[in-house]
Amino acid sequence: MEDMRQVSLSSLYSGVRNRTQSLVAGLSAEDMLVQTMADVSPTKWHLAHTTWFWETFLLREYCPGYEEFSCEYNYLFNSYYNGIGARHDRPERGFLSRPPLAEVLDYRAHVDAAMMRLLGANQDIKNAALAPLIQLGLAHEEQHQELILTDIKHVLSRHPFAPAAFRAQSSRAVTPSGPPGWVEFDGGVVEIGAEAGGFHFDNEGPRHKAILTPFALADRLATNRDYADFIADGGYGTATLWLSDGWARVQAEGWAAPLYWREGAAGWEEFTLHGQQTLDPDAPVIHLSYYEASAFAEWSGARLPDEREWEHAATTGARACDGRFVDPGLSAHPGVTPQSAAAAGGLRQMFGDAWEWTRSAYSPYPRYRPAAGAVGEYNGKFMCGQFVLRGGSCATAPDHVRSTYRNFFPPEARWQFSGVRLARDI
Repeated sequence: MEDMRQVSLSSLYSGVRNRTQSLVAGLSAEDMLVQTMADVSPTKWHLAHTTWFWETFLLREYCPGYEEFSCEYNYLFNSYYNGIGARHDRPERGFLSRPPLAEVLDYRAHVDAAMMRLLGANQDIKNAALAPLIQLGLAHEEQHQELILTDIKHVLSRHPFAPAAFRAQSSRAVTPSGPPGWVEFDGGVVEIGAEAGGFHFDNEGPRHKAILTPFALADRLATNRDYADFIADGGYGTATLWLSDGWARVQAEGWAAPLYWREGAAGWEEFTLHGQQTLDPDAPVIHLSYYEASAFAEWSGARLPDEREWEHAATTGARACDGRFVDPGLSAHPGVTPQSAAAAGGLRQMFGDAWEWTRSAYSPYPRYRPAAGAVGEYNGKFMCGQFVLRGGSCATAPDHVRSTYRNFFPPEARWQFSGVRLARDI
């Protein structure tokens, strides 16, 4: 995220809000209503919820005389903030045919106008309570920009004709090929977590010391070719490779390949945001659950990284950049800016290619305390039953990727752009 000391608050705000609108410009009102599973939210709901966030945490608190757009929206578009009040059930967001999309867009315009007045009157506020909330709101909307992409991909994947979300054909960056190399790290006492000052989510701190034993990371992400070998070798049929809950999930849901892989006449194909495509064997394998990533690592004679290993490696010896994997349809779409994946200490594809599962349970750092009030429900209350992912994906907003970022999902989640980098002990 750009430095708020160098760019006006209103410019930062309008830039993020405009990017959200650009991502949905090619979608129909019907596209934006559908909810295909409980984890997916309709695009229309994302547009309204991100607007509700600004109204609830900024305008009601800091804009005297602000007139809310609708008294019903606090119930319809609250996500999980118990401190704010009752809310509509998440699995039934797709039932909300009303308000119509046009009214949601009017809601966005109403809130945007009020926010611009608020920000215009507070240009000198940099370190008071308003500035951190604005940064949190910007980061929150960037998170939902990514969810708009992951969710509409799942929605359109369920259509029998596999329609494209974005029509423009994108060019693919060169991706690493050949067997992975290994980059070794000595371990020892290292510093983990975000530095004080500058924006970060509360779960990225406090900064603290950790002890690492010597380890190695694969210098690239696992590819579709690697994962196809796992499938061909009976990976989904070998119980000893899987965690117990993962094996039960494979059996119950009939998993036999990553979420969007489909067998075509000429081999594997993959559903993408540009529609059905021939599988690129050298692209990172994505849309894996934690269970699948763990089983693949076991089959490979390796393991998943600890999140502290990943962060230490990602911040060691940053050097040149290499190509970034882009889901077809993303890079050519307005509002999605390709960025190179920084190589760190010989590691490739560390940022902006695929979220990388770690073996670390999502839990608080030492001395962690959530913020007071409803805004403190942002991260801390989810620290149970989930695993940490690192690195950011091709769907992540360009300003949203950093080495300390702790994404988290339950182990069965597959609809995110989640992949795997192997690790091993030395």
